[in-house]
Formats: sequence, structure tokens, C-alpha cells
Amino acid sequence: MIQEQAVSADEAGKGRLPRVEPVDVVRGLAILGVILFHTVWDLRFFGFTTYDPVWDPVWLGFAKVLVNTFLGLVGVSLVLAHQAGIDWPKFWRRWLILLAAALAVSIVTYFAFGEAFVYFGVLHAIALYSLMGLVALRWPVWVIVLAALAFIVPPHLWPSETFNVKWLAWIGFWTEHPNTEDLVPIFPSFGAVLVGMAIGRVLTDGELGQRMARFRPGNRVWRALIWCGRWSLVLYLLHQLVIFGLLFGLDKLMQPAHDQIVTGFRGQCEVTCAGQGGGAGYCSRYCDCALGIVEDENLWDLINQPNPDAAMQTRINGIAALCRAMATAGPIELQPKA
Repeated sequence: MIQEQAVSADEAGKGRLPRVEPVDVVRGLAILGVILFHTVWDLRFFGFTTYDPVWDPVWLGFAKVLVNTFLGLVGVSLVLAHQAGIDWPKFWRRWLILLAAALAVSIVTYFAFGEAFVYFGVLHAIALYSLMGLVALRWPVWVIVLAALAFIVPPHLWPSETFNVKWLAWIGFWTEHPNTEDLVPIFPSFGAVLVGMAIGRVLTDGELGQRMARFRPGNRVWRALIWCGRWSLVLYLLHQLVIFGLLFGLDKLMQPAHDQIVTGFRGQCEVTCAGQGGGAGYCSRYCDCALGIVEDENLWDLINQPNPDAAMQTRINGIAALCRAMATAGPIELQPKA
């Protein structure tokens, strides 16, 4: 996502490919996919929807495709950018920017998610894999492919609980996903970079790369995707700030109306409970329970249905039964330690 393949057309005569625009287009599509995924996740985070993409196999598969696409593009871009020799000043300048961005993600997510902060996410991984990939720049394509398989296959064959702990999870081989919002372990993820490097070598070693470099449609969609691809790092860093800001502001604008709904629900709940003979303490506990479930699971549409169907009524009855049991049990009193 981050590595740019800054090879201009006037460098073609120096034995280098001109900029391969289809690579930028793929990167642009991938960053738009990331923005889409995070938008859906953020809507759930702020309670605008109950749909959680993290638990949907289709969305999880989509997320894995996006990550591996970006990693593959890192490999392609490494080969294209350094096909005529490594430009060390340019490489280190970009690498330090990438490292700073990765550290910024760790700091921001630490304050946002606590122990689940991102300590080896996609930016951290790309920073490390960009260094590791330099070793393979001059390898034959078949050696790069074998090395890719050596990273991709083993974690699927020999997972171990030893790697479930956070300080080892970044290597791979874990059996349960560690407590972090994003993790891109070396095994198998670096294999995707090596696959991208093999593709990059195919482009630079044959005529395919030259044909792709000459493919330059002028339509607006193509140019827009190229722009997104070339500014993918900036878009990656800023899109969550923009989405969070917009949804946070919208949430605050809607908060007064929501507060009125909550107040009305609780008032009606306590009146109904008292009318059925419940005492003040019992009704307070019962309504706390009911309100907590409705809020946590965002069941307002269910509660406000004028004519609930059988499934909805069963769900409502289940909440009522649970809260009656909890209200009857009374508050839990912690006993002081001896």
C-alpha cells in the first residue's frame, strides 16, 4: 500500500520500465476497499447499525484479500522501483515515513483500544517486509516462488499455542487470534510480498511489463483510481480520522433525540412495572436490565415495532424473563475480604 514505484516515463530509456499505471489502479481499488470496510465497521462501532463485518465470513475474506493485495503490491513495487539498482536515499526516506506512520497508528490505537492496540499491523509489516524483500531482489523467479511457499504453507500445517501470546504472535503460527485490532504476521504474510516480487520480476524480465506500461486509458475513473493508488498511504492514515469525525459529529447531533427515547423507555418501563405490583427497587433493577440489553444490542427498532411478529415477540419475552430473574435476585453485594 505504501511503496511507490516512482519510475517516470523518461527513465524508460535507461533500461527501466516507465510507470505501470495498472499497478496504481489495483492499489487504488484496494485502498477504496479498505475505506469501505472501515466505514461499515465504524457504523457498527457508533451504534448506527447492528451489522458487524468482523463476524461475517464474506467480509473477513474481503479484508484478507485487501491485506494480501497490498502486501503483493509491496513486492511488485520493490522490484519496479529498484530494477536498475537500489536508490538508497529515496528508499530510506520513504521507509522512515512509513515507520513514523506505523508508530502513529500504534499510539492512536493504544489510546482508542487499550490492550488491543495495533502493535504489528499492516504498516508495521510493510516497513519490515520492505527491508526483508531487498534480499530477494536479484533472486531467480523460481527461487522467489519457493521462498514464498516456505512462508505461506508452514503456519497452516504446524500451528502452535506457543505463539498465541502477544510478544510471539507477530511471527505467526498462533491458534487463536491475539487481542489486537490488526495483526499481519511474518508467516504467512511475507509470502504475499514474495509472490508480488515474483510478479514484478515477470513484468521487468519480459514484454508483459512494457505492454502494461503502454496501457494508459484517459478516462476519469482510471485517473481517479491512479490518484488513489499514488496517495494510498495518505488516504490510509486520514480516512479513519475523517470517518470517525463525521460519525462522531452525527452521533452528537442525534444524541438529544436518543436521550429522549431512553428517558421515555425507562419511564414507561417503570410505570408498567409498578402497575404490575413491582416495588421501586425491583422495577429499577428490571428497567436497568432491559435498557442495558436494548442499548447494547441496539434493539430500538424491535422494541418500537407496533405489531411484532412471533420471532420478535419471543425475543422480547426472553429479555423480559431474563430481567425479571435478575431483578428478583437483587443487587449483588461484595463481601469484604477477611
